[in-house]
Amino acid sequence: MSQDLAATSGVTEVEERSPSLLSRLLAETFGTFLLTLVIVGVLVYSPLNTVGGLGVALGAAFAYIAGAATVGRVSGAHFNPAISLGAWLSGRISVTSMFSYWGAQLVGAILASAVLFATVPQPLLALLGKENTSDAFDAAVNGFSQHSPLYLQTQGQAQFDWLPALLVEVIISAVLVGVYLGVHDRRSKIGYAPVAVGSAIAALSLVSWFVTNTGMNPARSTAAALFANNWGADGSGRQLWLFWLAPLVGAALAALFYRAFASVEPEELELDEDDEDDDAPELVAAQSAPAAEATTPATVTEEKAAEPVAEPAAEPEKKSDDKA
Repeated sequence: MSQDLAATSGVTEVEERSPSLLSRLLAETFGTFLLTLVIVGVLVYSPLNTVGGLGVALGAAFAYIAGAATVGRVSGAHFNPAISLGAWLSGRISVTSMFSYWGAQLVGAILASAVLFATVPQPLLALLGKENTSDAFDAAVNGFSQHSPLYLQTQGQAQFDWLPALLVEVIISAVLVGVYLGVHDRRSKIGYAPVAVGSAIAALSLVSWFVTNTGMNPARSTAAALFANNWGADGSGRQLWLFWLAPLVGAALAALFYRAFASVEPEELELDEDDEDDDAPELVAAQSAPAAEATTPATVTEEKAAEPVAEPAAEPEKKSDDKA
């Protein structure tokens, strides 16, 4: 009906309404669910495969690209509270939307972990030497010191303490948010933003997997920790604070840096518009000059054609020779 009305009124394009808040929250729930399902799923079943950190990195990248390609036009494809914080600090969403996004992302991540928790076969736990399903989630929890993957890989001979873990998480979160803000800038002309962000997730995961099991996403870290059975005095669940603090600090640094050095100030926009207005008359004059020159020969030709052509004088009639 609206298209017919637009066609009859002479309007060739129908303006598309922006998605509602509910639609954006559902999109964020779906995207975070997909991302967490892949990351935590690969880690929970890591004893059965040999993909290691590379498998986690590629799985996370593919999951983000698929989710962003599906619902990115609806919500912007954050799927991460850190990215939502960066979007708010850079002036792209409101603070109300940011907190709403956080809630949707936590719901999606927790639902994904719940699905994995409910579907782990009980006979498999006995084969892996696990007492219960929560023990299987210990491999997916982020941690440092004795819960760092490096500690397990080196059998306790090396580990990352809380300060190196904090620095690494801050840096990788800042880089991720900076990449997101850059490729989603309104001046950016690239059409592969999901691929760029997914590639950043894969690369940063490879760097940080041995350090903290790659946090970088508070929603994913919370979902894995909730279903793990390691909340004792020295458990990895007690280290969840770092995987909220570091990503949010990194996101804030990236957003403030981007806003200070990569965003366009209003004065610059006005200056650019004034320059374009000043150059417009010169451009019109430059375009009109060749046109005038090109029409000159034609005009002369038309003037010549318009001039009356003098008819040749009639030859005098020869008088007949009567005497002939």
